[in-house]
Amino acid sequence: MTTTPKRLPARDRILDTACALFYAHGIHAVGVDRLIAESGVAKATLYKQFPSKDDVVAAYLRRMDDSWRRQLRSAALAAGDDPREQLFGLFVALEYAAREGTLGCAFINAVAEYEPGSTAHAITAEHKRTVREWVRDLATAAGAADPDTLAFQLTVLIDGTLAATRVENADAAAEAAKQAARALLDATCPR
Repeated sequence: MTTTPKRLPARDRILDTACALFYAHGIHAVGVDRLIAESGVAKATLYKQFPSKDDVVAAYLRRMDDSWRRQLRSAALAAGDDPREQLFGLFVALEYAAREGTLGCAFINAVAEYEPGSTAHAITAEHKRTVREWVRDLATAAGAADPDTLAFQLTVLIDGTLAATRVENADAAAEAAKQAARALLDATCPR
């Protein structure tokens, strides 16, 4: 019996490598040749799995979308059954995501490299819309008088905190966001 771990399928190796490299270095800074070399696949294999680099970028952003939305939902559920506390729970996830050494929001980073109308821009815009709609649903359940505005304020606060982690003290940014979120919730959602 061997204890050698199974090797991941080529598509997973390519996508895992792309996720690590794109997040750490930026999408345009990582060429196809580097993806091929670091994922350990042949050029033909990469293009069989992903016909273009844009297809790799789209898969990367979709994976990041799935991961981030799972983290947010998990943090909301961990805060209990009260929708108001679930909204505050999002900022617990933010504390983890904004820890020192992180490189900000993968979506904000990606959209900075692409023009409106591109696939990457469209996926990012859809991600932001989907998260904001989910937060709006929580705000409605929490009794917010204007759930659309509260959802927009909270998601801007999340995005701003993630962006700030690239240039400022991540712990301080996360704590400031938490305090601002509590103040918004106290002002807009009845107890």
